[in-house]
Amino acid sequence: MHPMSSLTPAHYCYLTGVVAIIATMIFRANVVVPAILATFAVALASSGKLLTGLQAIFLGSLTAAHELFNIFLVIALMTALLNGLREIGADVRMVRPFKRIMVNGHAAFFILALITYLISLFFWPTPAVPLVGAILIPAAIYAGLSPLGAAAAIAIAGQGMALSSDYVIKVAPGISAKAAGADMQAVANMAFLLSVVAGVVALGMTWWLTVRRTARKPGTANLVAWEAQGAQGEPRAAETGAQLHQGSFATAELARSTSGGLLNEPQPALASAGGGAALAMPGMMSGSAMSRQDMWSRIFSIATPLAFLAVVVVMTHPQIVGANAIRGGDAAALIGGMAAILMMLTTLSNGRRGFLDRTAQHIIDGLVFAFKAMGAVLPIAGFFFVGDSSTAGTILGIAPGQHVPSLLFELVQACSRFIPQSPVFVSFGVLLTGMVTGIDGSGFAGLPLTGSLAGALAPMAHMPAATLAAIGQMGAVWTGGGTLIAWSSLIAVTGFARVPVLEAVRALFLPVVCGLIAATVVAIAIS
Repeated sequence: MHPMSSLTPAHYCYLTGVVAIIATMIFRANVVVPAILATFAVALASSGKLLTGLQAIFLGSLTAAHELFNIFLVIALMTALLNGLREIGADVRMVRPFKRIMVNGHAAFFILALITYLISLFFWPTPAVPLVGAILIPAAIYAGLSPLGAAAAIAIAGQGMALSSDYVIKVAPGISAKAAGADMQAVANMAFLLSVVAGVVALGMTWWLTVRRTARKPGTANLVAWEAQGAQGEPRAAETGAQLHQGSFATAELARSTSGGLLNEPQPALASAGGGAALAMPGMMSGSAMSRQDMWSRIFSIATPLAFLAVVVVMTHPQIVGANAIRGGDAAALIGGMAAILMMLTTLSNGRRGFLDRTAQHIIDGLVFAFKAMGAVLPIAGFFFVGDSSTAGTILGIAPGQHVPSLLFELVQACSRFIPQSPVFVSFGVLLTGMVTGIDGSGFAGLPLTGSLAGALAPMAHMPAATLAAIGQMGAVWTGGGTLIAWSSLIAVTGFARVPVLEAVRALFLPVVCGLIAATVVAIAIS
């Protein structure tokens, strides 16, 4: 145990940095600048050299990039695949059949949640929300589900359940496990279980408190009333011709789906134009081209889910193909490789002309999306890597063979006599810390902190670090990912559903908090 007197100025700078980052998140500001300044201060205090402090700013982000770039690449390739599927209309075709089984508002609520969950597991909620919002929300409204119920279903299943476990792409478990010094697959497995527990509780309570009271009989009147609302639930006083056309599109699509002709009639197709996707109407393409594209759209709408289902089966039962356990980087490589092959095949199916250029553009677009979504995590993770002895040596310029401090662990050890060594206290403390870090609205920015705390507190709580890391991940992602914070991606969900975002937050608060508490209790019970 390290007494308080053994702490150095570097320890106090690190502690100040952690407090500053949490305070910045509470005030809903970006934490990149505090993380950079804190990294500089820790390195300066540790080495006493100004040059080392300046170099640490760069080396912190470089170390984080080295540790996390496999995650960036998987995101890029999955996004590239989605762009390839969008070219031939296969993304829409994958979800369109589910319109038919939305027989009433209650069924629509759970079907909407299920489809959002499955798509978000493979492509993340960001691209899933527009797809589900454009295709399935109008059908759910027609079936009798309230707009608020539709928004809640998508937020809980996508931004909550799917994103908090991130079981397929494994961005969140990768960050949490690296910071906690735990096995990534163990974190992913625990996060998956906890996300399901939290999601089932949240969905059940939302159905009981909201959907059950607001469900209506199926009918076109539901859709007409919904289309008369603005993007945030306000009646539209006037509309342009383009807006009226958009408003009538859902009705037209719904009429075709309910008449049984949706899959037989020509549909707008996405064709590539100059490397980007452009909307091409049937009249702009020859009959043979439309028939060929329709055929490939059908094929890949079936082949893509089956391919990733096969990947999941192989990852969980590698003995099927005679392989050893597939973990960490091997799992990411398998997912990324499958996404790349499918992306190239879908792009080729849309025409050999320009195939090479369009494929390259999809990858570029995927990388741009990955760095926009995750780029800010690098300097933040760099600061928390300063507190881990396995990565701090490179950042602080410590020569190989010399002692490398573990700042966060030593701080926790020094303060251990003030921390109740109770699994319940520590688990809910990590959960609360995760929820506080999620206040910034990103969800992932707090994972280096919750992971580091999990690794440091696990020995005194007599719990696996992977379990505590998964609990912190639940708190951070459910809060900031888009269920409890009005300035998060929940805005996109409520925009598609046309309900006020604060109304959605109020409806989601109690179910989501109860779900997180239930998940934490389960984690404590099975540890």
